[in-house]
This record gives sequence, C-alpha cells and structure tokens, in this order.
Amino acid sequence: MLLKDNNKNNLFLFISMEKIILATTSPRRHFLAEMMGLDFKIAPSNYEEDMTLNLKPKELVLKFSYGKALDVSKKYKKGFVIGIDTIVVFKNKNIGKPKSYQEAFKMLKSFSGKKQQVYSGVTIINCKTKEVIKDCEITDVYFKKLTDSEIKNYLKTGEYKDKAGGYGIQGLGSILITKVDGCYFNVVGFPIQNIYKNLNKIGYNVFSGKKWKS
Repeated sequence: MLLKDNNKNNLFLFISMEKIILATTSPRRHFLAEMMGLDFKIAPSNYEEDMTLNLKPKELVLKFSYGKALDVSKKYKKGFVIGIDTIVVFKNKNIGKPKSYQEAFKMLKSFSGKKQQVYSGVTIINCKTKEVIKDCEITDVYFKKLTDSEIKNYLKTGEYKDKAGGYGIQGLGSILITKVDGCYFNVVGFPIQNIYKNLNKIGYNVFSGKKWKS
C-alpha cells in the first residue's frame, strides 16, 4: 500500500496490511492493542522463562521478549510478531506475582512510601524479512504511605491476584500510587509509545488499521 506525504511530496511504502501477531495471552495487552487500532491475531508463545538466570532486569526482559517473539515467528511466513515481557523491580530484586494473600500483603507493605521500577522488553519480528527490533521501556512507580488497613481492604477485592507486585494500576490499585514517572501503559504491560515507535521503524503503519479507516 502506497501512502503519499503531501508536505514533502515523497512516497512511502508501508507493508502494514499484514497482520500483527501478539505472542501473549494477556487480556490487558489485547485490550490496549485494540485501543491502538492494531489489526492483530493472538498466538501464545511456548517459550519458557528461566527466572534463575543471573541477568540485569533490562537484559532479562529483552531475552524473554525475544524468546517469545522468536518462538511464534517460526510459525508464520508473514506478519509482525510482538513479544513483550514485563517485570517489577524493587530494591534490585525481581518481584513476581504473589502466591498468597500473605505474600501480597508483605509485598505491598514493603512498597509503602517507596519507589519501584517496571521494565518491559519489547521485541518485534518481521516474519517475511526476519528483521528484528528489540527495545526496553522503564517506568518509575511511587507508592503512597500505606496503612495496614488500606492494604487489607485492597487485598479483599482480589484484584492483586495474578499481578506482578500484587496490585493492578489500571484498576483500584491506582489508589496506592502517588506518581508515575514514565510510560503509564508500561506498568500495565503494554508500552504503547514504545511499540508505536518500533512498529514504525520496522515498516508497520499504525494508522492504516481498520479502526482508523472507518
């Protein structure tokens, strides 16, 4: 598909009629991809993350996002595969999903009045050309001073389950946060600006999606 830039009188070739392939089962990421107007399909990755690796947070999320994207890309001859991996880092330790109410309480109490960082590795692979783009987004998240009562009331909602760090910033968990320095959507697990930037680099025009043509 050819699009003309009337300001510069140049022609640009976009191959964005090809599908985006999301290597994730996360409903939150699917929702944000729809919000961006991406024409996508879902293809879960079978890549297994090894959390025992002694890597820095940035290296870890880049490795995992690439592993997910590469695994899925092998199944397609065309399209753009997006692999994403997100971790929460607090006091130089990777914070995963709490396995129990007690663990979630302990996590949130330790976050009280402090800052943590959210790292997302983003890998995009053009299945046709085999071109690969890897990037990392980092966001600082600041917590308010939390009382035990506030933590317990929040945990009663059950929102903490299946969420890294034991809270969901896109939901009621936002009341625990005083400030976000960086990309908010990165904390949700889908750094929109980063993905937009790198899709452009690899030849996909976000504005060619069906949502923006209606």
